[in-house]
Amino acid sequence: MTEQPIPGPFDPRDRRLADKRVLITGTGRGQGAVAQELFARHGARVIGCDLQPGAAAATAAALSAQGLSAEGHDVDLADPDAARTWVERAIETLGGIDVLYNNASAPAIAPFAELTLDQWRFTVVNELEIVFTVTSAAWSALLDGGGSVINTASSNGSFGIPLGMVAHGAAKAGVLGLTRQLATEGAPDRVRVNAISPGFVDTPATRDMPDHVRDWIVHSVHLMPVTIESIDIAYCALYLASDESRFVTGADFLVDAGSEGGRSAGTVPLAPGPA
Repeated sequence: MTEQPIPGPFDPRDRRLADKRVLITGTGRGQGAVAQELFARHGARVIGCDLQPGAAAATAAALSAQGLSAEGHDVDLADPDAARTWVERAIETLGGIDVLYNNASAPAIAPFAELTLDQWRFTVVNELEIVFTVTSAAWSALLDGGGSVINTASSNGSFGIPLGMVAHGAAKAGVLGLTRQLATEGAPDRVRVNAISPGFVDTPATRDMPDHVRDWIVHSVHLMPVTIESIDIAYCALYLASDESRFVTGADFLVDAGSEGGRSAGTVPLAPGPA
């Protein structure tokens, strides 16, 4: 179930993803769990996965109990063989694939002067390589029928902030580059590939951050001084998964409260008014 209720009232006739076959990574909690529920409520058949044992199965079971189509599995996507097996079995179960949502992500946070090679490699594997691995496993099926690939990037993939995000920013910049290249190669076969770059989102992971760090991001990085909710990201993903975005590909959708567009204005003090 979602951490933030889906804004309503929800119209059950609004089935923007009716019968679409969807794979979502990282559905055990946070943005993945919220997207899974929103997609399922819009008629999608969703198969998810998560590293945390039992987490994906639990969120899927809660939706299945409501008559929605969802199932979840324990998968370590950092293991290429496990990732490929999950993708291939999910596609076989669904009878094909229409949407792949690469949501799962796990960074190591440390200033560059303290960042170890192991932390760097961990981040690259769990934020960039898993996008390659999962998409590679699904690519031939996507080319057969067309579809939508949605990659989770980050506003930090386009600009730096002094919070130990070196590996995270580099990996997410890689996700943006991979997105553009896959969009180019997939276009002749009607495979659309787009990215979503969230700003600071309220999730179980970010709630562990110190309050002063959270406040600094919201008030100094975001142009709009708000904390973004997982449902805000999910609605952007819903659009990209739907046929409403049928001619949208190679794009990066900023759901970042103005972090990118207002970055210069947010760092330059306003001139004082007339005395």
